[in-house]
Amino acid sequence: MKALVLAERSDAIAELCAGARTVADEVVLVAFGDTQVPEAVADKVAHIALPEGAVVDDAADTVIAAFDAEKADVVFVEPTKHMKVVAGKLAAHLGASVITDVIAFEGDVATNMFFGGVGMKKQKAAGVAIYTVGAGVFAEAQASGANAVEELAWVAPAKAVKLVSSKAIEKSGVDLFKADVVVAAGRGFAAKEDLKMADELCEKLGAGLGCSRPLTEGVDWLPTEVYIGVSGLMLSPKVYIAAGISGQMQHMVGCNRATTLFAINKDKNAPIFKQCDFGLVGDINTVLPALTAAL
Repeated sequence: MKALVLAERSDAIAELCAGARTVADEVVLVAFGDTQVPEAVADKVAHIALPEGAVVDDAADTVIAAFDAEKADVVFVEPTKHMKVVAGKLAAHLGASVITDVIAFEGDVATNMFFGGVGMKKQKAAGVAIYTVGAGVFAEAQASGANAVEELAWVAPAKAVKLVSSKAIEKSGVDLFKADVVVAAGRGFAAKEDLKMADELCEKLGAGLGCSRPLTEGVDWLPTEVYIGVSGLMLSPKVYIAAGISGQMQHMVGCNRATTLFAINKDKNAPIFKQCDFGLVGDINTVLPALTAAL
């Protein structure tokens, strides 16, 4: 069996290639642009150099050509916005479906979430299996391979995305994918200045600061890179502290694989109290400073 891996981040490359190795005899990684590829993760690294002005989405036709040449049986995809576009176009080319948000595998049976994480189901892929897989699913697997590099010829798309402008995103704080502890802020924070309480708790715990969607797209208090939820980050830290977050499934799908989940909310009926391991009913303006002082 042969597996194809589509990923952008180094950590995701290592984990997905490790997972691919558990089911396939040959692992082929498709690497895009200047992505840093870890050592010894795949048998072959099929590298796609992006022409000037091209975006990763435009590499879909090159990926399709690579798939047709490799004839892989299964495809593992990092669930970033760019990779989802590429995976969707590959699936359309194959007349297949993408099984999204996979959280576990039992042989060829995948458990995935649907309706924004409201439900879960087990299913087998029909034909070529294409999965988007979040961090932590293959955390125990070990990658291996010679990393033989092959430069792929660029296949220009019929209708390319027009890049009008671009701006580098300034990475802030701890890498949430690597953080053992994550503090997540929600609507319970009344003002941007109040986030200082969460920052101080993070400093004491050596944690990374994340948030629910409204704090990135509603009031623009935090960068979109730290939004946790169904269309944002999918994390699996050892400890997750949800502060002022109600617990809607659209958010919980991004953190429900945390080893231990703590919740702080002044509403005793908040849905998050039915999903957390430990809950504290209280105002974050009182609880967070007290908690930080006690550490």
